[in-house]
Amino acid sequence: MINKPSAIIFDLDGTLVDSARDLTAALNHVLRRAKRPEIARERVRNMVGDGARALIIKGFTESGELPSAHEIDDILQEFLDYYLENITQQTIIFPGALSVLEKLTQSGIPLGLCTNKTLKLTHKLMSEIGLSDYFDVIVGGDSFDWSKPDPRHITSTLELMGCSVARAIMVGDSANDILAAQKAGMTSICVSFGYSKTPVHVLNPDAVIDHYDDFFQAMTDLCKDF
Repeated sequence: MINKPSAIIFDLDGTLVDSARDLTAALNHVLRRAKRPEIARERVRNMVGDGARALIIKGFTESGELPSAHEIDDILQEFLDYYLENITQQTIIFPGALSVLEKLTQSGIPLGLCTNKTLKLTHKLMSEIGLSDYFDVIVGGDSFDWSKPDPRHITSTLELMGCSVARAIMVGDSANDILAAQKAGMTSICVSFGYSKTPVHVLNPDAVIDHYDDFFQAMTDLCKDF
């Protein structure tokens, strides 16, 4: 492959996997326990991306007064326990994503995963759904003292991979991913079927794909500029 990327970094939730059903179930579990109304999955989709604590804060803010910081700590632990136990009950790999990972691996392109999900949850999800072996490095939201949209989350992932920012591509679904890539000086591909609250074209990624069938054409076009 001529002018192939030096590395490709993928986001997880909303990019490689559709985890909204399981995240919704976990959030509604703690909401029910607190006697709060449940939230529809389509609404929860737009709350995902900043980590579990942020999801809980957004969820509880939807239905009334925000609990105290101490109460949120307890709710977070209950959420994590439930989610860890049920993390892949309804989570699926987005259509075409597995084929893309297989072909990229066969091409010898280093792959990294950079998500704001905690590393413990990430490893369990990736292992159970069968994606772990495709990645040279897997980084979570608690792997460093910073997380997306801080560009150091991506650049630190690349450092662990032994790859440079030059000719690397970030693949994500939200402002956190695209902003981090832009600040890092990286090329970005945004999927249109993820959890972004903002229309993806407004994020100004270098390419947008509507299905993973479009991935390699987008990658090839971007690589012409490398």
